[in-house]
Amino acid sequence: MSIASRPYSRPALAGLLLGVITLAIALVGGIGSRQGWWHFLQALQWAEWAAYGAALALVLSVTGLVQARPGARRRGFVLAVLGTLASLPLVFMAVQWEYATRAYPPINDISTDTQDAPVFWDMPIATDYPGGKVAEQQRAAYPDLAPLQLALAPAQAYEHALAVVKDQGWAVIAAVPEEGRIEATVQSRLYGFVDEVAIRVTAEGSGSKIDVRSRSRTGRIDRGVNAKRIRAYLAAVAEHAGPARK
Repeated sequence: MSIASRPYSRPALAGLLLGVITLAIALVGGIGSRQGWWHFLQALQWAEWAAYGAALALVLSVTGLVQARPGARRRGFVLAVLGTLASLPLVFMAVQWEYATRAYPPINDISTDTQDAPVFWDMPIATDYPGGKVAEQQRAAYPDLAPLQLALAPAQAYEHALAVVKDQGWAVIAAVPEEGRIEATVQSRLYGFVDEVAIRVTAEGSGSKIDVRSRSRTGRIDRGVNAKRIRAYLAAVAEHAGPARK
């Protein structure tokens, strides 16, 4: 039987079609949420449906890979590969999302100083750090989070802190050098979720100390995003400051 006369693998065709459709649904939902066309909860609902569809598409595509493998009686191996590639991103995202939900504490406000956290003065809601049980959960989950110590005068440390904020592409909401205060927002790429960051630079002995607080404006849990952001930011400031780190 010639290759041209072999029938296509139906699972391969269905897997590719479903994989492309579900990926498009997730992308359109996220873009629409970011643009304000509909509420983000609607976009998340679409993403959930798309993830289930992508899982089915992956199963169909893998079945198609078996049916249309080289030497088999059906064709469509390339279609099955494309279907697998189209469905994997959503499946991976769903697995990662579920893992993060279970692995990290249900909190969304993280600070390097849980006793006297930086305050959001220029954000829509200038609430204090929750403390109490939230602080206990944070310390248990992220025991490594701590202020950055620099062997620099506060004014110099502040310059490095602000420079890294700008390098990260964050939107600067407030920059008050005389108070050692920086406030900025970070927006997620797909859904446009906004997180808020407060940075405080103070004198510490002969040098300075940089504290950071990061919280999610939306939702009750952050799946470890804020702690990860703080770590990355302080590491970038330390690198920017060079040998000035204590």
